[in-house]
Amino acid sequence: MVPSHMLGWPPNWIHFHYASYALGSKYWGRGITTLAVKRAVSSVFEEFPDLERIEGIVDVNNKASQRVLEKAGFLKEGVLRKYLCINEETIDFAMYSLSSTDPILH
Repeated sequence: MVPSHMLGWPPNWIHFHYASYALGSKYWGRGITTLAVKRAVSSVFEEFPDLERIEGIVDVNNKASQRVLEKAGFLKEGVLRKYLCINEETIDFAMYSLSSTDPILH
């Protein structure tokens, strides 16, 4: 079962979810997030048969988080320029996706 707080479901977009995660810095570099994301995506398409894709967006400067998505099988689709304003700074984000027809990495 995929925890509901790991997936968002935007209204009117019933065939897609977005992935999000956070981990305390003292646990970084241990593969915990990668393992959690892999486990979540391996079952989410079974639990939601109409789901077409899962998306993840990552600050372009957060290379570790981008690598987590890549290790879980997500493909980089591009950069969302000036996507979010955080602390009065507009930041570019990388867009990743995993389609229901993509291979799931274990």
